[in-house]
Amino acid sequence: MARLEAAGQVGMTTACWAARTPGKIAVYDPDGTPHTFAKVNANANKLARLLRARGLKAGDSLALVCSNRVEFVEVLAATLRSGIRITPVNWHLTAEEIAYIIRDCEAKALVGDARVAAVGPAAAECPDLLVRLAVDGAIDGFEAYQAALDAFDGSDIDDPVLGNAMMYTSGTTGRPKGVHRPNAIATPPAMYLMRGYDSETSVQLCAGPAYHAAPLAFDVRAAMGAGAPLVFIDKWDSEQVLKAIHERRVTHLHLVPIMFQRLLALPAEVKARYPVDHVKYIVHGAAPCPPEVKHAMIEWFGPILSEYYAGSEGGAGFAIDSHEWLKKPGSVGKRPALLQVRILDENGKDLPNGQAGGIYHQLPPGGGFSYYKDEAKTNASRVDGFFTMGDVGYFDEDDYLFLTGRSAETIISGGVNIYPQEVDNELIKHDAVADSATVGVPHDEWGEQVKAVILLKPGYAPSEELAREILDFGRRTLPSFKVPRSLDFVTDLPRSAAGKIQRNKVRAPYWEGRAKQI
Repeated sequence: MARLEAAGQVGMTTACWAARTPGKIAVYDPDGTPHTFAKVNANANKLARLLRARGLKAGDSLALVCSNRVEFVEVLAATLRSGIRITPVNWHLTAEEIAYIIRDCEAKALVGDARVAAVGPAAAECPDLLVRLAVDGAIDGFEAYQAALDAFDGSDIDDPVLGNAMMYTSGTTGRPKGVHRPNAIATPPAMYLMRGYDSETSVQLCAGPAYHAAPLAFDVRAAMGAGAPLVFIDKWDSEQVLKAIHERRVTHLHLVPIMFQRLLALPAEVKARYPVDHVKYIVHGAAPCPPEVKHAMIEWFGPILSEYYAGSEGGAGFAIDSHEWLKKPGSVGKRPALLQVRILDENGKDLPNGQAGGIYHQLPPGGGFSYYKDEAKTNASRVDGFFTMGDVGYFDEDDYLFLTGRSAETIISGGVNIYPQEVDNELIKHDAVADSATVGVPHDEWGEQVKAVILLKPGYAPSEELAREILDFGRRTLPSFKVPRSLDFVTDLPRSAAGKIQRNKVRAPYWEGRAKQI
């Protein structure tokens, strides 16, 4: 344990596992190709030496545009030991958006996946890059990743320096911003023991995009820290994910609520084909989870779900396990003991328990984070040593936090605030509803009116009768002013890589052509 902790302080955890179990599988690529800890560690050392040889030093930045594959882990391991600040980039973005992040994070090196057509055009707009490496194919102006690495020694570097990471916000309003922390933080090995990891038997699944903060922390970094094989999934397919969990004997995984919903939607005979009694720990967050969905997951997998509430910016430390959650369904955890949390109204006044308002987390000693090169946005998110991520919620009488939505998504109808997540949580309980996105649509008298946008489960067809039935269903549990006044059926609902409903995209068609966008 002491050796692992010391290795983690200088970014050499992977090297420690490679020395202990060199032939053990560290990563399974989506196609099933295995890669040992020895191989991953050697490539990390080679890349660290290559970066130094090309002029990069501790504190410099590297951008990584890469799908779920072993090179993602190798590059991360290299930056962790060479003092480099890594920025994983969403590879679904356009070339212009990728170029913006590469320039904004001041990357001097870029590792790009050849399957991402936008990488080459993006790099062409970034003249400050000193290193351009192409993974799994040719990109114009790039060196081949493995060929470039093979010119360097793969033995452990003798002067490691802990590297950092800078994630970018999703950018639902304006450009995404880097969440910058001046000091790198190493996760202590004891954290993995608390989550039930065992280096002999644990297996980690990464079903989400590794470039996103949550899968990066809870899947990729967790597997690296715990010495567990990491099973990468490239594209979501509910039965194939369940099959991988079963066949690879996965014990630990991070999922988001839409993944729960898709797994739960599998036919009973498919679920029976792949027993999951070996799974020990499912962590989830990133998006609100309807209580009915979580109840069903606990019934299926057992009380092994652990929920967190945080963002790329961090948080005060909310977490809740299944046993506690079953006593407080819908909560994301009790008020933390170490850092304070405030619920504020629009005027910055503290609200009592039971009233919803903006959630503000106390900044940790030293100030926590800043939005990179954007002092105005940093200051706009803060009030007297507290910061907000734009979420809205309330504490109940026992100091448990419940999320009701985001301030940017709040529907204001006749001067009354309506939080769409509350409505979605009720509508999704209807047998026909696969997914729900409640939005505000224009209304001449009230400003906005509540509309439900519904994705149906297979076997159900849109009809006026079904729409009335779903609205009547919501009327049973929702206050009258929150009940949608209309309902539209759709064949798809847009979600971000984190699994969050992109309400701005759902909402946009209803406001098209309007000068005022409430």
